[in-house]
Amino acid sequence: MSSEIKLFKVDIPKEEVERYHRKIRQTRVPTQDIVPGAGSDYGFTTEWARDLYQTWTDNYDWDEEQKVMNQWPHFTTELEDINIHFIHQRSQSPNAYPLLLVHGWPGSFYEFRRVINPLSDANSPLPFHCVVPSLPGFCWSSGPPRGWKLEDTARIFHALMLRLGYKEFAVQTGDWGHWVGRELGANYTDSCKAVHFNFAPAPLPEGAELTERESKVQDRVDDWLENHMGYAIMMRTRPHTVGWMLQDNPVGIMVWLGEKYNEAADPENQQKAEWKKHVLTTVSLYYFSNCIMTSSLPYYENVRHENFAEFAMLPKNRIKCPFGYTSFYWDTEPSSKRAVERTGNLVFYRERNDGGHFAAVECPDGLVQDARELVGMVLGKSFS
Repeated sequence: MSSEIKLFKVDIPKEEVERYHRKIRQTRVPTQDIVPGAGSDYGFTTEWARDLYQTWTDNYDWDEEQKVMNQWPHFTTELEDINIHFIHQRSQSPNAYPLLLVHGWPGSFYEFRRVINPLSDANSPLPFHCVVPSLPGFCWSSGPPRGWKLEDTARIFHALMLRLGYKEFAVQTGDWGHWVGRELGANYTDSCKAVHFNFAPAPLPEGAELTERESKVQDRVDDWLENHMGYAIMMRTRPHTVGWMLQDNPVGIMVWLGEKYNEAADPENQQKAEWKKHVLTTVSLYYFSNCIMTSSLPYYENVRHENFAEFAMLPKNRIKCPFGYTSFYWDTEPSSKRAVERTGNLVFYRERNDGGHFAAVECPDGLVQDARELVGMVLGKSFS
């Protein structure tokens, strides 16, 4: 196994970009609802899909987004026979602290585009060296072998941080990355000194009377698990079907990924041009890197959504290092303090009513503030 770290650049060949544009424009998109007057109970609305598709054909520039990605230094390295792609944005500050940022599905390294520069700013109260890897099987990280779990990803990301020379570090993460961060905070505490989550499933104490916020959130969680899990069932049972269906179908990827962005975010974000551009760039990354098939593997190999909270309570998953959690109201499964503190050494908690499941994109300033406050507490720094 090579320990070499190689420079990498996002550079999609011109002919591939031209083919991608042709396929988008030549796709025969549906022109009517499945039944007259169909609403969101049938899935995404026709209006939403048409609008996003129209934005793609009329107002989207992949080359512009590729330039944005390449403002940061990209690398690849081999760990346990898996080629890992990552951004390594070092701060100019000599006092910067290492921070590992881990995405989930349907995200990518690009999910952190709005927080990398603020976090690494040398003039900030606590600057970070930002390490942003692609999960195995996502973008330019190669797919893992059969049986690969997120605990395995935590092990190689720990090895990545050590290879980069970071003997200790903090983590910020959500979605499937939550289980990577939880494993690091539970079982790698010699190196992992703090973890901040924007997604942290946990059960309330038995018999607890719900607060107003908990009650509103629970209704939405129940609806999510009952009516919005078709994609996950497909990915955890028929990932090959999903892969063959979508790999060379950019518009198919648009609705498969885009539906989750549409359902799991703060509704106020949906009409923003910047939001639509982010969704389309993520779709383009999945298409150009041919990762739609292997991106199903976290669903196939890991704990099911309805068992998330129970899984977080297992003794082996209890977080031993200090950890923090920001509960975003529009997330798919927002937890409360008295639930999350049951799963580990919770030292920081905040509720935010703006933002949802994609916190780094939706509420970057808040996420930067909260991650910085948590790590500052652990390092003994005050920002008041």
